[in-house]
Amino acid sequence: MKNTRQNMEISKLTSQISSISENAKTKQTQKIENSDKDFGEVFKKAIGELNDTQIAADKAVADLATGQITDLHQAAIAIGKAETSMKLMLEIRNKAISSYKEIARTQL
Repeated sequence: MKNTRQNMEISKLTSQISSISENAKTKQTQKIENSDKDFGEVFKKAIGELNDTQIAADKAVADLATGQITDLHQAAIAIGKAETSMKLMLEIRNKAISSYKEIARTQL
């Protein structure tokens, strides 16, 4: 009788744990499916922003050269932003390539 009661209690606990586990998996799957941005979209957006920064820096240099802008600081800031953005994008690219190579070397 005691063993039967223990078995029933264990079964209840096991079913509760399974239920909790299934709920957690379902919620995690829903979060992944509901994600509205994938890596490609984020990367495209970052490249677009980098391009805008580069264009702004080029315009600042051209305006400075033609005398349309007299504030050297603003031109220097635009150039610095463009340089920093380019360095960041190159590092991200290098990490992505390194990760891809690592995955390609992985044996299944």
